[in-house]
Amino acid sequence: MEITEKYLGVILPSMLKFLLGPLAGVALKLTWWETMLCTIAGMMLTVLVFIYLGKAIRMGWQRYRKSPPKRFSKNSRRAVRVYRRFGMPGIACLTPLIFTPIGGTLLATSFNVAPVRIIFWMGVFAFFWGLILTLAIYHIPGLQTIL
Repeated sequence: MEITEKYLGVILPSMLKFLLGPLAGVALKLTWWETMLCTIAGMMLTVLVFIYLGKAIRMGWQRYRKSPPKRFSKNSRRAVRVYRRFGMPGIACLTPLIFTPIGGTLLATSFNVAPVRIIFWMGVFAFFWGLILTLAIYHIPGLQTIL
């Protein structure tokens, strides 16, 4: 398998769920820093795509819904609470762990956060969590054998 295929094998899963990137890196026998960089690249690629297509995607999604969304669902209240309390850094911090890169970006765009702020904070926390999760998976004894 070529190295570009291995890198894509980490980037593509981390575009959907951040934790899948480090797991794919272990499976593809990449070094920890290659895995970390590809995981960050996957999340940030998703962030860039959905920042600039987010509004169109939300409008298209709403057009095909059978019923209008609940105005105050449990999840929307929780998202508003996180945003009011912690702002964009809070959403960005929780995106790799709880939200997906897609969900976190769409959530941030729904609060009308400036694209530059979204990119900055998502990049900061993609690096932070990418480093921590990748090092944890690569260096905690016995964790790789479980996976």
